[in-house]
Order: sequence, then C-alpha cells, then structure tokens
Amino acid sequence: MQLPKTPSMRLEGRRALVTGAGRGIGLAAAAALAEAGAHVALAARGAAEIEAAAAAIRAAGGSAEALPLDASDPAAVAEALAARAPFDILVNNAGTNRPAPFLEVAPEDYDAVMALNVRGAFFLAQAVARRLVAAGQGGSIIQLSSQMGHVGGPRRSVYCASKHAMEGMTKAMAIELGPHRIRVNTLCPTFIETPLTRPFFEDAAFRDWVLGKIKLGRVGQVEDLMGAVVFLASDASALMTGSALMVDGGWTAE
Repeated sequence: MQLPKTPSMRLEGRRALVTGAGRGIGLAAAAALAEAGAHVALAARGAAEIEAAAAAIRAAGGSAEALPLDASDPAAVAEALAARAPFDILVNNAGTNRPAPFLEVAPEDYDAVMALNVRGAFFLAQAVARRLVAAGQGGSIIQLSSQMGHVGGPRRSVYCASKHAMEGMTKAMAIELGPHRIRVNTLCPTFIETPLTRPFFEDAAFRDWVLGKIKLGRVGQVEDLMGAVVFLASDASALMTGSALMVDGGWTAE
C-alpha cells in the first residue's frame, strides 16, 4: 500500500517579500521563511533596521536582503518590484494603529491608519500579483490581518474598519487570482507582544481585559505566528485561498 505523502513546508527556490520586516511580527515572518529555505527581501522605511535584520538572517545561514521601501507609496513599490524578479510569497505586514475612543477619532488619524493598512496593502499586493501574472507564476499572498478583522473592540474603530476591509479585499483577490494559481489568505493574530504593543500591556486594566478574552490565558508571542506563516507560504496549504487563519488564542470563539 502506498501512503499519501504530507506536502512539504520547505521553501527552497522561492522568493519572499515581507513588509514591516524590521521588527516584531514582520521580522519573525522573515526569519521563519528564511529558515524554511526561501530567499527573503525585508522591506521597511528604516534602512538601518532591516539591514541589521537581513545580516542576522544571513549569519544564521539564511538568504536575505534589505529593501528600503515605503509600503504606503504605490509608485515607489511598483518601481522597486519592477527592478526585481517576481516574489513567489508576499507577507503584507506593514500596518499601524492609533487607538482612540470613537467619538474622539481625528480625520488625520483615520487617514494615516487607512492609508497604510488598506490603501498601501491593497496596491502592494496588486504590484506583487501583477509581476507574478506577467511571469506566469503562481504564488502565495499572506495578508497580515487581525482578530479585529472579525470582531469589534473599544478604542479600535478605525483599526477594525481597516482590518475588516483587508478581509474583504482578500476574498475578492482570491476569486480573481485563483485562475493564475495565486493564493490569497489572511493571518489573524490576537494581541502579540512586540516593541509596538509592549507599552500597552503596562496598563494593568488593559492587560487584564486582553487576558480575559484570550481563552488560552496568555498574550501571544511572535513565535506563535511563525509556523502559520510558513504553512500559508508553502505547498502544505495548497488548497487554501480566500480564507482567514485565526491565531487568536480563542478570542473569536465567542
């Protein structure tokens, strides 16, 4: 009897682009993809940070390069991608948040969050997909969404709006890009401890609220997302597209 063989999660020969890659979730995603064998381009506005991150990946035996880039500038993104071979994998991670009560949200804060989380993510994915389609290559686009793309949260009306938008664009992209063998899925974490979020957890009331929602009783770490990124990038998820992979400790289970 011939047994079925588990599809490989190795990524040798594939090129990955990770935005917001200098720290936190983006850096973890880049490290995970490189460890799985992909060549990884780390993109962010801070050149020094991504140069150091790429050097650390190379020192660990991976293949990586730094790509200074403003993910919210579609023209700059298109120009940068036109000068490089297509990327088989995109981790569309660059994003921001400006928490505020709904009644106090300022137009400039709304514009800043939506410009990066929605507009920037949309046109960056479009640029990567255009290059893949032109080359006749399949690929995997991983949109870094959030549990907040599926529920609401206090002080997060704009962020929730942006991530619900990302969930919608992902489903529509999956429909159009499926015939080109390009898969598009979201990865939806709960609160992850990063340099950006760590100060929030110094507020005891906020930390207690978060831990009361996470059924596993702990704040997420970037390592909790690394396997999920490799899974979505690899042949192990070959029949997944237009889906949301929840890594939320059970937050959205109720």
